[in-house]
Parts: sequence; C-alpha cells; structure tokens
Amino acid sequence: MKRNPVESTSIASVGYDPNTMTLELEFNTGSVYQYFDVPRAVYQELIAADSIGAYVNQVIKPRYRCTKIS
Repeated sequence: MKRNPVESTSIASVGYDPNTMTLELEFNTGSVYQYFDVPRAVYQELIAADSIGAYVNQVIKPRYRCTKIS
C-alpha cells in the first residue's frame, strides 16, 4: 500500500485503501500496522487532525482491530 509522509512526532506515514477500508500507519519507530474496517471519513479526519498522533491514540487504536505487518 502506498503511504504518504505526514507531519507528526509519532507517525511517519499514512496510507489508506478505500476498497478494503484498510488504514496503514508507519510509526516513527519503523513499525507498520494495518487497521481494518476504517471508514473513509475517519481516514480523512485523521489526515486533517491538528495532532495525528493524538487522533490515532484517541480514535483509531481503541476502535479498530489491527495487525503489525513490520
């Protein structure tokens, strides 16, 4: 999945596949996680958030199942 770099102290890049509703996050540590069944609106809110890291911690992590891919 293609990821785009973002300005964040904890997230390096973000990708999204609207067909599978999969959000992919690369953390600054180098770890990459995929989050499943994420609506497009949530992805758009993430990209527009004042703090991407805070949005991930408050909205993404508690609500969506994930797997570490690297």
